[in-house]
Amino acid sequence: MPAIVVSNLRMQYGQKLVVDDISFEVQEGEIFGILGPNGAGKTTTVECIAGLRKPSGGSITVHGLDPLHDAVKLRHILGMQLQKSEMPDKLRVGEAMELYASFYEDHADWRELLAELNLVDKIDSPFHTLSGGQKQRLSIALALVGNPKVAVLDELTTGLDPAARRDTWELIEQVRDRGITVVLVTHFMEEAERLCDRLALIDGGRLVALDTPAGLVAGVGAEQKVQFRPTSPLDDAILTSLPEVTSVERHGSHVVVTGTGNLVYAVTSVLARNQIVAADLRAELASLEDAFLALTGRRFDQPVH
Repeated sequence: MPAIVVSNLRMQYGQKLVVDDISFEVQEGEIFGILGPNGAGKTTTVECIAGLRKPSGGSITVHGLDPLHDAVKLRHILGMQLQKSEMPDKLRVGEAMELYASFYEDHADWRELLAELNLVDKIDSPFHTLSGGQKQRLSIALALVGNPKVAVLDELTTGLDPAARRDTWELIEQVRDRGITVVLVTHFMEEAERLCDRLALIDGGRLVALDTPAGLVAGVGAEQKVQFRPTSPLDDAILTSLPEVTSVERHGSHVVVTGTGNLVYAVTSVLARNQIVAADLRAELASLEDAFLALTGRRFDQPVH
């Protein structure tokens, strides 16, 4: 049985439909991403999963539990890091962990958890003295202290510098390696591509697509470019005969190949078979940004009019 089943979820505030008939399943042990621009309905969706909001329609189960009717049981199997997780400025890290641990009968050793997340030296530090990355690591620790089966992490890396963001990505992978199912809400394309086993792409409250990151990119057939300098004479027909190739152009000593699918592999393989080395090889591959544009007709950062 899937860890999470969301069926025909709707959330409406007055006349505004924020989540419109969304359905998906999350398998045990995967990092499942919910990707979309700001205001797409991502946070509302996961707040319904966590039982923090009552949906206008549809149904949700988390390991067979209804988030609304089984709220007490759900709290013991689901840990959540909210998009805006703030604490009293003077609350110390150790105090916060001890408080959260007291909510659970079968809680993790919170000191051990702090050590794993490189926060043990901050145990006596007030919350307001922590850096952005340290606050996010504390959020993860608080989400895990109850030994959950599912962890929901909402916009975990917003506001972090690139180094802290990559450190946090490694922590998320470690959470999955503990056997915990992760639902990751994000609007960062690179984050989704790096971490997620599968993605629900949401826009305007609707589910646009559901697939692996690679599947989403391949499914839209977005064009790619491979540029290289052949080290020996090259007949363009070798490349144009490939089903992945749509055009071949010459720019001085360089060849630019445009195509779809697994273009890099197709080009480098045929060159190798013909004993031609591709020097100065550069690839402009299709991305989730291209997939979003193909699926919605607008750029990811372009507002809806």
